[in-house]
Amino acid sequence: MQKDISTPNDIKILVDTFYNSVKSDATIGYIFTDVAKVNWDDHLPRMYKFWEFALLGTAVYKGNPMMKHIALNAKASLTKQHFEQWVHLWEATVDRFFEGEIANRAKERGQLMKTVMHIKMEQINK
Repeated sequence: MQKDISTPNDIKILVDTFYNSVKSDATIGYIFTDVAKVNWDDHLPRMYKFWEFALLGTAVYKGNPMMKHIALNAKASLTKQHFEQWVHLWEATVDRFFEGEIANRAKERGQLMKTVMHIKMEQINK
């Protein structure tokens, strides 16, 4: 049996592994590397805080992910396929390392983010 997500280090493992998968993914990798030109030294610590806040309530996250994605969508249309692949990679990463209540919450939050972001992008792209 795998352990549940319970520490900031667990979040770091999850986020680092997930984004390593994202960078090399044929469906969404280019969005991060070529379109958004993500500065990983800045992005990863923000994602640690975001997920620590969302799953453990132990970090203070300040940011507006929706606005970031709206700006990104203006550069390259974000599609349902992109969000489906994002959540597929996210859930596969969670399942690779963790199981339990918080791991399930991580997958639920991923699904929620996928749905909300996709709906918003569809509205904008009309």
